[in-house]
Amino acid sequence: MEMRQIRGLEIARQKQVKPTENGWFVKSQSGAGSYRVDELFNCNCPDSQKRQATCKHAFAVRYFLQVEKETATGVQVEKVRITYKQAWKAYDAAQTQEIKLFDELLKDLVQGIDEPAQAFGRPRLSLRETAFCSIQKVYSQLSCRRAVSLFGNAVERQQITHKPHFSATSRLLNRPEITPILHELIRVTAAPLIGVETDFAVDSSGFRTTCFGAYAEQKYALNRDHKFIKAHAIVGVKTNIITGVEVLEGNSADCPQLPVLVEKTANGGFTVKELSADKAYNSADNYNAVAAIGGQAYIPFKENATGQSHGLKYRLWRKAFHYFQLNSQEFYEHYHKRSNIETTFGAVKKKFGDTLKSKNPKAQENELLCKLIAYNITVLIHEMHELGIKPDFSSQSPAGVANVA
Repeated sequence: MEMRQIRGLEIARQKQVKPTENGWFVKSQSGAGSYRVDELFNCNCPDSQKRQATCKHAFAVRYFLQVEKETATGVQVEKVRITYKQAWKAYDAAQTQEIKLFDELLKDLVQGIDEPAQAFGRPRLSLRETAFCSIQKVYSQLSCRRAVSLFGNAVERQQITHKPHFSATSRLLNRPEITPILHELIRVTAAPLIGVETDFAVDSSGFRTTCFGAYAEQKYALNRDHKFIKAHAIVGVKTNIITGVEVLEGNSADCPQLPVLVEKTANGGFTVKELSADKAYNSADNYNAVAAIGGQAYIPFKENATGQSHGLKYRLWRKAFHYFQLNSQEFYEHYHKRSNIETTFGAVKKKFGDTLKSKNPKAQENELLCKLIAYNITVLIHEMHELGIKPDFSSQSPAGVANVA
């Protein structure tokens, strides 16, 4: 055994390893404080950062988990899967009933959309029913033509009155005026969990489109890459419900979106006590935006940060910097709730795909919003079984825009 392994075993025997929700804190042997080891056994101590190798703190966690055991022939390494508690009864019930409950909740959800007035001309398709079919089609991941059978089933179950043409969903997603309605539906689907969520996390993730770059890329034999768009989202860390989203082009900056997302969450009725985000969101404006609604931001600082910026604007930012430097263990216990938004994006992409079928940029944005609405409904289905909530979308303000034509 090398010296770091021996010291790691000693730390584990002295029970100096403290498990948390997102990793472990290992007490320093050379002084006060602790170091954080994540689930991949990466440590933030100077030794690990400099050598980019396993340090004594990571070895201590391995011994704590019995990943490495002493044997007569030396140290035997065993891979132990790290698991988390799961309410399996609720999970099984939600999964087995999801498709049935999804259509029922979706039917109730679209009832809040205002139907546009029509004084003359041929009768239009119902906006509510077309929105129902569009979100159902995105949920199913079927093509427009193959999804028509789903629309027929919805007619039989009296969830809609008319089976639309297969192109109706595409035409709807291409309409710019539908975008604010879809944003409102995200707010309405999150509202049943207002009493549950008080801590939130912000991040972004890209979704690939089926479109390529400009003509010149093909003409001059340049690398042809798929275009992608980015979803900037804020989620509650207990249920992973999405409370606000901004869909922008693929190279859009993360930092300026945080105040917008925080405002959407607060306007949706949520009380924001804590908000976690990664270093890309660290700015005085973002700390001030969270404080303005009564919350506390936990955004780590970059290595070159000095906390020397002056002015009233930077007062909270400087205070957060000193707290980060002096209480890193407590800070990271709050900050690592941020990993829940990575779980959220992973669930969206695994369940509904990470590729958008639409060609038009506006249709791509609306299709992505439909994915997120569908995801929120599946979260509600799970919480119906785990928390016993009963979503009532009719209690929310109207989800429609009256002047949609």
